[in-house]
Amino acid sequence: MAQFVNLNPSSLRELHVGNERLVSYNVEMTEVTGGTFWKAYTPAQIAGTEPFVLKGGFLGNATASTDLMQYYDPIDLSDKKLRKLAKEIGPAWVRVSGTWSTKTYYDFDGHTNGVVPEGYNAILTREQWLGVLDFCKDIGAKLLISVADCEGLHHADEPWNPSQAEQIFALSKEYGKAIDAAEFVNEPNLLAMSGCPKGYTAEQYVRDQDIFIRWLHENYPDCSFVGPCSTEGVLKKHGEKAQGGGVGDILPQCSTDDLMKGAQEKLDVYSYHYYNGVSERLEPVMPFAHWKADKAHTEEYLAVASNMAKFHAEKRDIYCPNGEMWVTEAGDAGGGGDTWASTYLDVFRTLNELGSFSVVTKGIIFHNTLASSDYGYLKPEVFDPRPNYFAVLLWNRLMGTTVYDAAEPIREGAHVYAHSRADGKPGKAYLVINNSLTETTTVTLQKEAEVYQLSAETLRSQTMLCNGKALVLGEGDALPEIAPAAAPAGELVLPAATCTFIVL
Repeated sequence: MAQFVNLNPSSLRELHVGNERLVSYNVEMTEVTGGTFWKAYTPAQIAGTEPFVLKGGFLGNATASTDLMQYYDPIDLSDKKLRKLAKEIGPAWVRVSGTWSTKTYYDFDGHTNGVVPEGYNAILTREQWLGVLDFCKDIGAKLLISVADCEGLHHADEPWNPSQAEQIFALSKEYGKAIDAAEFVNEPNLLAMSGCPKGYTAEQYVRDQDIFIRWLHENYPDCSFVGPCSTEGVLKKHGEKAQGGGVGDILPQCSTDDLMKGAQEKLDVYSYHYYNGVSERLEPVMPFAHWKADKAHTEEYLAVASNMAKFHAEKRDIYCPNGEMWVTEAGDAGGGGDTWASTYLDVFRTLNELGSFSVVTKGIIFHNTLASSDYGYLKPEVFDPRPNYFAVLLWNRLMGTTVYDAAEPIREGAHVYAHSRADGKPGKAYLVINNSLTETTTVTLQKEAEVYQLSAETLRSQTMLCNGKALVLGEGDALPEIAPAAAPAGELVLPAATCTFIVL
């Protein structure tokens, strides 16, 4: 059914002022050191003309499957194109973490000669870490990390010790780019499955998190502690199927409450991970957590992000009252993204996530990732921007940090979000997502407006259009000019399957 929306900026009620670094991203530790990560889909799989088929099975370990994973050389964070495009997004946090980080050994003097110590699975060199620090310095980013907590560092019945953490914190401070915030462990609710010592329990995790926080505050008091970094979420019931909360809702786990039970030290920032479910890569083992492409525009699918935010806001209010809430990993699907993650089809979810999260709370969303796997903002190795890159670029250029109640109920064809103008001028900036694939949405404008309408020739197109113009890099990797279309006061008709920024 066609929808009708009336935009009346003078009557908006302010909710709060958000964080200017809302749009942030991960650079996985496995990218920094080199290592295994999710194997890229084929062009036909991305287009939806070839199904993804897991031929070899899991062999008892998804991360060891050659059908799912492949080895990647370390990312070149000095690449001029990469740095230029990262700068264009705007102020951001960079998170270097992931399961790989929990079992990475810091060898900053070369004493291992490249031989990974027992109980770890990777080595981080001095040169590699300085590359991260240089990248953050150059683009003006703040830095969040997680540290090693694995069998190589200590056994489960032994307390965690800072012998490894001290090295990475000291080197960063010495180099002039201190670590700004830290999580203890990536996705600790999965315990040993996240790389922690064998037999690790929630009680042992709480013990060690307290030790880490005390050490952090005593030695690096300007560094914030962020936690507990849980994957716990909200599952949507779909008949006999459960969809929507991510890997942590399906695999054996402990809860967020378990990770905080009896904790003596306080959180500075509350964090969690959000994915709509799992990708085609993990569907064979977790079919109830996978969404089909024909659901990726639906109300039920788009509601997952806001449901997760509301669920965790309640936890935040318990364990970090009045604190910010950070989504330290976010994306369409755990397991490297769905086959459509690099296409226009995922832009509905990405922009709706930013809008709905901002209504719930103040905080940051770390997209997974900047330039790795199919959900990256940029295509790995060549760093060509994907549709989601241009979507968040426009968000940051147009949507300011003051968040308003748009006074429009969320419904198919009318996901409406209202913010201040990012340019600081009087007025308001709106995002109207028409996620109907068949019906138009009519917007009533009180005055003349600037319009940036996102669309694509097909939902699975890897090229997005703004006001009908393709968003692709030009000569010398120059960003395209993204100019608004003028819309007079009166009625503006938004076609089906469009995301439209309206600046009044």
